[in-house]
Amino acid sequence: MTATLSTPPAIPAGTLANGRQPVLSAAGGLLLRPWEAADAAVFFAAYRDPEIQHWHTRQPASEDQVHEWFELYRQAWEEETGASWAVTRGGGEVLGRMAMGGMNLNDGVAGCAYWVLPAARGAGVASRALTALSVWALGEAGFHRLHLDHSTRNNASCRVAVKAGFLLEGTKRSDAIHSDGRHDMHLHARIRGDE
Repeated sequence: MTATLSTPPAIPAGTLANGRQPVLSAAGGLLLRPWEAADAAVFFAAYRDPEIQHWHTRQPASEDQVHEWFELYRQAWEEETGASWAVTRGGGEVLGRMAMGGMNLNDGVAGCAYWVLPAARGAGVASRALTALSVWALGEAGFHRLHLDHSTRNNASCRVAVKAGFLLEGTKRSDAIHSDGRHDMHLHARIRGDE
């Protein structure tokens, strides 16, 4: 038996899955689009980068596994539990990844995560992509709150979050394991109506 909510869901079930995952435009000619099979090699290569390996402990073991992940991303959209985009220059060259996970449609809450390839770092790619994702998620998609966390030692990720309007809410002590052990994690969030 399904429990009845005492309040209506923030986003009715089916709202996202009834349409295709959107393509989102970001400042500076960036385009966020769903991953395509042809992106597997660059996606796999990204996880050979020491920085991405250090901050993202879940890593694909092969290009075949990347294709499996892409299928899981497609299923997550259909199940309204997550979404993942390739951050591209105008839809072509892949520069990074932007993702939403842990989507809770009842409360209108989701988590965000991102990485950028070494050649595209330092140019505002992640913050512009995260801003575009936030505008869509907190607007058209109907979410009320987006959150993300990063190691307190990951200053670049902290700058991205703040630049994209995600306020620092606190520190989660000893919350995540990275390649060099446990890390405290900063928690950031952006809610509908934040400037």
